[in-house]
Amino acid sequence: MVLSAAMLAGFLPRGLLGPVIGVYIDRYSRKAIMIISDLVIAGACLLLSIAGLFGQLPIGLIMAVLLVRSLGDSFHSPCMQAVTPQIVPQDQLVRCAGYSQSLQSVSQIASPAAAAVLYNSWSLNDVIFLDVLGALLAVAALCIAKIPPTPAKTQECAPHVWKEALEGFQILRANRGVMGLVLVSAVYALALAPTSALFPLMSMGYFGGTSFHASVAEVSFSIGLLLGSLFLSWWGGGKDKVQVIIFSFLLMGLSLICSGLLPQNGFLLFVVCSCLMGVSGPFYWGMYTPLMQQSFAQEYMGRVMALSGSIMVVASPVGLSLSGVFAEYYGVERWFFLAGLMTLAAALICMLHPDIRRCDTTRGNERKF
Repeated sequence: MVLSAAMLAGFLPRGLLGPVIGVYIDRYSRKAIMIISDLVIAGACLLLSIAGLFGQLPIGLIMAVLLVRSLGDSFHSPCMQAVTPQIVPQDQLVRCAGYSQSLQSVSQIASPAAAAVLYNSWSLNDVIFLDVLGALLAVAALCIAKIPPTPAKTQECAPHVWKEALEGFQILRANRGVMGLVLVSAVYALALAPTSALFPLMSMGYFGGTSFHASVAEVSFSIGLLLGSLFLSWWGGGKDKVQVIIFSFLLMGLSLICSGLLPQNGFLLFVVCSCLMGVSGPFYWGMYTPLMQQSFAQEYMGRVMALSGSIMVVASPVGLSLSGVFAEYYGVERWFFLAGLMTLAAALICMLHPDIRRCDTTRGNERKF
C-alpha cells in the first residue's frame, strides 16, 4: 500500500494538472518556471533531510515530499521540452534528444552504484541532502543559460486557464496524426510502466536469482539504453521519425515476448533481451519528442507537451494496477508476454493508420496554428 501510494504521489500531479500547467508555461518566462520548480524540489528535499535529524521519518511526510517533488517536475519537464526547440535548430532536435538520453543512461548506470556505496557509509539524511545540492546546481546552470523569451500572447491580463487549456487540446486534436500517436503512446506507457517495476520480480522470482541477478538485468538495460542513445546521437534519426518509432515498438515488443517465453533457467537470455529493450528506448523517445516539438507553433508548445505528457502519465498507474493483479494470478513472465503483444499492437496501429504513418511528413500544415 505504501509503495502504491508513493507511485500515485509521483503520477497524480502531472496526470491531473498537466493541461493547466501548460497554460502557465505558454504565458510566462519558461526559464523562471524551471528555476522555481527546481527550488521547490530543493526545498522539499531539505525539509525531509532536516526532519530526519529528529528521528524516523513519518510516512505522511515522505508522501507529501514526493507529491511536492512531482509537482515541481510537472512544471519542469514539459517546460524543458517546450524550451528545447527555442534554442536547438530543428534539424538537430533528434541529435539533442540522443545526447540527453546518453546523459540519462550514464546516470542510470552510475547512480545505483553510487547510492549503494554512499548508503553504506553515510546517513540517509546526508544522501537526501545530495538531492538538494543537485537541484541548486541545476538552478545555477539555468541562471547562466540564455533562453529566448516566451513567444506568448499578451501577459498583461490574467490567464483564462480553462479556456486556454481547451485551446491547447483543440490544437493537439486538430493534428490527427500526432493525436493518434499520443494515444498509441499511452498504450505503450500502459504496457511499459509496469514492466520496469516488475524487472526485479522477473529476475529473482521467476528465474530464482538474487539481488545481484536483478542488478545485472537492470545494468544490462541501462547499457542498452546508452548504446541506443549514442547511436541516435551519431545517426541523427533519418527523414521519417514515425518509421523509427515503429522499429522501436517492434524491437521492444519482440524482446518482451521473448522474455515472457523463456524457461526458468534462461536468465542469460533475459539479460540479452533486457539490453535490447534498453536499445529500443531512445529510438522512441528520441523521435517522439522532436516530432511533437516540430509539429506545433511555440505559443502552444507548453500546453501540447504538458497535455500529451498527462495522457501518457495517466496510463501508467492504470498499467501498474492491472499488472499487479495479472502477475499475482498468472505469473510475472506472462505479463512480459502480454506487454510485448500490446507493444506490437501499437506498432501495427502506427503502420496501418494513414494519419499517424504520415504525421512526420505533413507537419508543415499544422505549424500555422
